[in-house]
Amino acid sequence: MAAEDLGPLLEVRHVHKSFPVSGSARVDVLKGIELTIEPGKLTMLRGRSGSGKTTLLNLLGGLDRPTEGEIVFRGSRIDEWSDKRLTVLRRKEIGFVFQSFALLPLLTAWENVELSLRMAGTPRAQWKERTDRCLELVGLAKRAHHRPFELSGGEQQRVAIAKAIAHRPALLLADEPTAELDTQMAARIIGAFRDIIGAEQIAICMTTHDSTLWEAADVVYQMADGRIVPA
Repeated sequence: MAAEDLGPLLEVRHVHKSFPVSGSARVDVLKGIELTIEPGKLTMLRGRSGSGKTTLLNLLGGLDRPTEGEIVFRGSRIDEWSDKRLTVLRRKEIGFVFQSFALLPLLTAWENVELSLRMAGTPRAQWKERTDRCLELVGLAKRAHHRPFELSGGEQQRVAIAKAIAHRPALLLADEPTAELDTQMAARIIGAFRDIIGAEQIAICMTTHDSTLWEAADVVYQMADGRIVPA
């Protein structure tokens, strides 16, 4: 079945998020967000720093809960789930990529990816084939036995992406994954995302303020002052 026939993977319905600042005062960070993430699509949340992109991404991944509204993953309201159930969801269904690469410096690229499979509880018999596959998808098969300090920033980020998809998540969330990279390296990251989507029909949602990347997305949501606004 084609990805477009599966229906939404994740829906955000009238989501608000506020945080206490002092006494009874609160600051509203998200103000009535509505969006949909489809399987097999690259969705970008674009906007300036402070627009609410990272806060929204944390809600999508079950790392935080909305003050109001619904986060619906595969038809279930995950904003109502227990912390334990959300932990299982993240371990099995969601991958995360951040600006910092979070690689273990003494391990090779291959060993970093394999370690993520061990931690996810993937059967041992699948480790080698899946690790090789993930490094191939991000274009690093020939750099598999290099340690992080022997890799460029763009290569380290691609190893982090390979780690994040190793357990075959349905959704990959990436917070400004190209922010520390030059234009050429950023383009390679987006190319890796497109290859991963084509090969595995994963949904990818990333935040960015880089206008040179927007044309590569299937869907773009413009954020400003905690709202989705016309692009």
